[in-house]
Amino acid sequence: MNVPNKLTLFRVILIPFFVFFMLYEPEDFTFRIIAEVIFCVASLTDLLDGKIARKENLVTNFGKFMDPLADKLLVCSALICLVESDQIAAWIVIVIIAREFIISGFRLIASDSGVVIAASMWGKVKTTFQMTMIIVLILNVSYFFAGTTLGTIVSYVELVLIYASLVLTVVSLIDYLVKNKNILTENI
Repeated sequence: MNVPNKLTLFRVILIPFFVFFMLYEPEDFTFRIIAEVIFCVASLTDLLDGKIARKENLVTNFGKFMDPLADKLLVCSALICLVESDQIAAWIVIVIIAREFIISGFRLIASDSGVVIAASMWGKVKTTFQMTMIIVLILNVSYFFAGTTLGTIVSYVELVLIYASLVLTVVSLIDYLVKNKNILTENI
C-alpha cells in the first residue's frame, strides 16, 4: 500500500476518535481542543495524500474511490456531531450532505460516460468555507466564552460562516448542474 493510500486510511481511522472527543464530554473545552487537533490532522492528510499521489504518480483506483469517501465521512461526522451539540441546525446539515450525495452521483454518471468532472471554483470556495466553519464550531468559543466580548464576536462569526457555507453549497450545486447539464440529459 502506497503512502497516499495509507494517509487516506489514517484519516478514516481518526474519525471515531474525533467523534468520541466531540460527543463524550461536549461541554469540556479540553475535549474540544483534542477534537479540533484530530480534525485538523485528518484534514491535512487529505491535502497531503492528493499532492503526494499526483507528484509521485501514485494514483490508484483504491485512492480514487477511498479519498473522496474519507473526506465525506470526516465532514459528515463533524457536521452530525455539531447538530448533536446544538451548534448547527439539522436542516442546514441535510442540505450540505444532500449536495455531496447529488454531486457524487452526478460524477458517477459522468464517469460512466468517460467524463471526469473536476472541482469547480465554487466547489473549492464552498469547501474552504465549510472547513473553516467546522473548525470554528468545533472549538465552541461562543459557548465557552459566553457573556464576554470574545464569545459575542465569535457567535456572529459562526453565524456568518454557517450561512455562507449554506449559500455556497447551493450555488456550487447549481453551478455543477448547469455546467454539466448535457451529461445529465444524455443519461436520463
